[in-house]
Amino acid sequence: MGIVNMKYFSLFRLIPSKALFLLLACVSGGILLTSCQGDSANTDSQTNAGKGENGLKLGTLAPTTGDLSSIGQNWPAAVQLAVDTINGCGGVNEAQVSLTVEDSQTEPTAGAAAMTKLAEVDKVAGVVGAFASSVSGAAVDVAVRNKVMMVSPGSTSPVFTDRAQNDEFNGYWARTAPPDTYQSQALAALAQKKGFKNVSTVAINNDYGVGFEQQFVEAFKKTGGNIVGKPTRHDPKAATLDSEAKQAFGGKPDAVAAVLYAETGSVLLKSAFEQGLMDGVTVLLTDGVYSDDFVRQVGKTADGKSIIAGALGTVPGANGAALEEFTALWNDKVKKEMTAYVPHNWDAAVLMMLAAEASDANTGEGIKSKILEVANAPGREVTDACKAMELIRNGEDINFQGASGNVDIDENGDVVGSYDVWQVGEDGTLSVIDKVDPVSGN
Repeated sequence: MGIVNMKYFSLFRLIPSKALFLLLACVSGGILLTSCQGDSANTDSQTNAGKGENGLKLGTLAPTTGDLSSIGQNWPAAVQLAVDTINGCGGVNEAQVSLTVEDSQTEPTAGAAAMTKLAEVDKVAGVVGAFASSVSGAAVDVAVRNKVMMVSPGSTSPVFTDRAQNDEFNGYWARTAPPDTYQSQALAALAQKKGFKNVSTVAINNDYGVGFEQQFVEAFKKTGGNIVGKPTRHDPKAATLDSEAKQAFGGKPDAVAAVLYAETGSVLLKSAFEQGLMDGVTVLLTDGVYSDDFVRQVGKTADGKSIIAGALGTVPGANGAALEEFTALWNDKVKKEMTAYVPHNWDAAVLMMLAAEASDANTGEGIKSKILEVANAPGREVTDACKAMELIRNGEDINFQGASGNVDIDENGDVVGSYDVWQVGEDGTLSVIDKVDPVSGN
């Protein structure tokens, strides 16, 4: 055997003797053979193909096209970064982790088909995804049937809590973003804080939109607010939304709580503007449209200002103990804008790999059996993914502290989060201006 390159010594400390033997077998004359190293360049199809038949296989189900693509395009890069990081410090169960990327197209049918491929063809043990609650609702049944662990970084409908309480998931479902039970309360608290007394609602007619709208109406009424008119709901595939815009904005509310997706939502708001219905009305938005692309799609006024300048919104914040170090890693390795839910994707992927290591099994059953254990007390709190993996290998219990939050997942697969308040500037830029607590309203 040739002399081993010194750059690999830092990894050897963390790797058990069996894995160290396998790694040394792949090293010749200081060169790591390509058959033994990961290929992180390809995130459009299966990556790390052909390595470690018995290694952990993960998948992503992200909206890289469709109505939520403006938010979801960077998600696979976050999962790939997590996989590369863990592979760089020894992998999982003495083997490298591989990743398969699938596009949900923001469509339930396409998402279910993609999940079927991941589960039955690619034979993955866990999937990070999806985003749209309607897509996750269709895909999770496929995952449960095939004993694949599914951790969503962004599906926030309260429907999943209800289904978990009815034992429909058998433990194969969790999420790193909090349910809209909390975000709807945060948006209602924001409306009260801004002094809005009369608010109307408009929502995309799917699990996410309707669930959020119902929770918001209930929470806003509890604050003493008045809901103007009947809730307006629009077809997710509608080409024109003139009548829906008129119904939502026509009652002269102080504000309109708009629970939308980017492509169709921009059509609705542009229509409200063109009908002259937005004067004196503040638009209250949610996480589904938290992107610069959405603001650009809505358009500008004749004097070059954003049509929705002054609009306010809420989005689950990322405030975990690991956020700073993750942000530095993201900026160094990925060099892309960190869009909404990117930290939640990282946390979802890391938790599944830690759970697989803790269970000593590269299976969905293994991940399911340990994911709550590695995410919660009473284990040792740790933020660094490789350090967490080392502790597990040494037989220690851990409580992983993520980038998105503390990721304390409960028995229903839910976490509690905080919320950022964001605002659209006159030039169309988005800025976080405040935080709001869904419980206290502060």
